[in-house]
Amino acid sequence: MSTLKGKTLFITGASRGIGLAIALRAAQDGANVSVVAKTVDPHPRLPGTIHTAVSEIEKAGGRGLACAADIRFEDQVQAAAAKTAETFGGIDICINNASAIQLTGTLETEIKRFDLMFGVNVRGTYLTSRVCLPYLLKASNPHILNISPPLNMQAKWFSGNVAYTMAKYGMSMCVLGMAEEFRSRKVAVNALWPRTGIDTAAVQNLLGGVEAVKHCRKPEIVADAAHAILVRPSGECTGNFFVDEDLLRSEGVQDFGQYAVSPGADLMQDFFL
Repeated sequence: MSTLKGKTLFITGASRGIGLAIALRAAQDGANVSVVAKTVDPHPRLPGTIHTAVSEIEKAGGRGLACAADIRFEDQVQAAAAKTAETFGGIDICINNASAIQLTGTLETEIKRFDLMFGVNVRGTYLTSRVCLPYLLKASNPHILNISPPLNMQAKWFSGNVAYTMAKYGMSMCVLGMAEEFRSRKVAVNALWPRTGIDTAAVQNLLGGVEAVKHCRKPEIVADAAHAILVRPSGECTGNFFVDEDLLRSEGVQDFGQYAVSPGADLMQDFFL
């Protein structure tokens, strides 16, 4: 299989950034995409809403569905999944992309921020996967893909931002466990993470602003890597912690300049690699 035509993707945090880029890449194939996010009305500092995302998906050649949901709440995720299945006839792919970030030390991280990161990143990923699994188990080539980093227990990845690293690694631990749990039932569960900084709202607002963006790649590199994973047979591709550039090189991609925000600029290496 080399296309996602007719497949239904349930993507959290798909109103902007990496989630939207993955949605648009799938839409180019003629996929159905459920945009699961909180942003219903325009945000003063963040681009896009669930409705503008659906409009872009449909312009790209897919079918979109706006699902307003906070993935920390079970009833909202269940309602979004049921609406998706009712509209498109099922769910083939679950993308756990939604994430909260705060790169601060222990004394600087308020407990409400700790709770937000664990609520969205860990609980939200686990909950969304759990809600989607009954639908995925009926699909012909089911995939769960978490946008989370490879697991590495060296202290340097934790020091300075213990809470955030634990929260992101919680998403990766879901991959580690669920991949093995559902291996025999041929539900693929994988992680994907970028080699470099990606031009997202997090970089623009929290990690250096406009100057930092010049040293990033576009979200399309993650979207192309995600597509390469999702078209693989689910029974043969599970439990992997993919890195976007490495995966695309293995697929034969040689021109990575196409993904640069500012061609020729030195690239910011990702935080976890």
